[in-house]
Amino acid sequence: MSDKPTTIKEIAKILKISVSTVSRALNDHSSIGLTTKMRVKKLAMELNYEPNQKAIQFLQGKSHIIGVILPELSESFFSTAISGIEDVAYKRNYTVLLAQSHDDADREKLLVEKMKTQRVDGLLVSVSKTTSTYEHFEVFKKLNIPVVFFDRIPPIKDIHYVASNLENGTYEAVNFLLKKGHRTIGMINGPTTLVASHERKEGYIKAMISNRLKFDPSLIVSCDLSEDGTIDVMNTMLNHRRKPTAIVTFNDYVALFAMRYTRSLELEGIDFVSYANLPIINYMDYTPIASVEQFPYKQGKKAADILIDLINRPKNETGTEQAYFNVVVESELIVPTPK
Repeated sequence: MSDKPTTIKEIAKILKISVSTVSRALNDHSSIGLTTKMRVKKLAMELNYEPNQKAIQFLQGKSHIIGVILPELSESFFSTAISGIEDVAYKRNYTVLLAQSHDDADREKLLVEKMKTQRVDGLLVSVSKTTSTYEHFEVFKKLNIPVVFFDRIPPIKDIHYVASNLENGTYEAVNFLLKKGHRTIGMINGPTTLVASHERKEGYIKAMISNRLKFDPSLIVSCDLSEDGTIDVMNTMLNHRRKPTAIVTFNDYVALFAMRYTRSLELEGIDFVSYANLPIINYMDYTPIASVEQFPYKQGKKAADILIDLINRPKNETGTEQAYFNVVVESELIVPTPK
C-alpha cells in the first residue's frame, strides 16, 4: 500500500466510472443510484479515503479559518475571551488562527497582513494600546472579508464590534466610592488612543456631576498600563495637592501594581476599584475593594457568532449599504464578600 492518500481518481479507475460520478456518490447526490453510492463508499472506506480539504475549500471559496489578533494571551481577560471564541468556532466547524500583538502597533499591522496571506475567512481583533491609525484593516474591507472588533475597539465609524459598557461601569464604581464617603477620587486611566479610556473618563465625570461635585480633571491621569508607568502616575497622585483617598484603575493589573507600590511606601487608607474582575484577585491578601466585571467570555462568544454570521451571509448582502453590528455588553460592579 502506498503512503500517499487515496484520491477520487483512483477510486474511479478501480470501479471504472467517472471522477464526477465518484464525487457525486460521496456527496449523496440525487442523480446517483443507491447501488453505485454503496460501491463507491465501500471502496472509499477500504482505501481510507479522506476528502481533500484544500480542494473543497477552494471550490467553496472558504478556508473555514477565522483569525484572532489580541494584545496578550497571558492576560486572564483575553484567555477567557478566547475560550468563548473557540467554543463558538468548534460548534460552527471553524478553526481559530490565533496571534498576539503584544500591544505593539507595528506587530499588529504585520499580523493583519499575515492573516490575509493565510486566507482567513474573517478576523476578530482587540487592538493594541499603541495603535493610533487603522488603515491596515482597510484591505480586509476591500476584499469583503469581515472584521469584528471586541473589547478594545478603534475610534472609527462603520465597524462591527462587541464591547462592554464601560461608561456605566465607571459610573457605578465612582458612585460606590462616593457612598463610602470618599470625595477626592483619582483615576489611573489608559492610553488616550483607546476608546475604553474615553468611556471610563465620561463615566467618572457623569458620577461626579450627578452627585453635585466639582470635576477636577487633574485627578485623572493616563498610563501606559505597565508597572513602571503605574508607579509614575501613582507618584503624581500621591503628590497631588488633593491627595486621593480612593483611586479607580484601568484594570486589575494596574490596581495590583498601584497597591504593591503604596504598600512599599507603607501608605494605608487608599481604596482601589478596578476593572476586569480577574480570578487571581480572590487569592490575594490585598485586593481592590470592588471590580467592574466586563464578561470577556460573553464578549468573545458574541463576537465570534457575529463574525461567522457575516462570513456566511448571502453574497447579495455584501454591498456598501450593509448594517453594522454594534453590540454592547452591560458591565457589573462586583464587590467581593469580606474574608
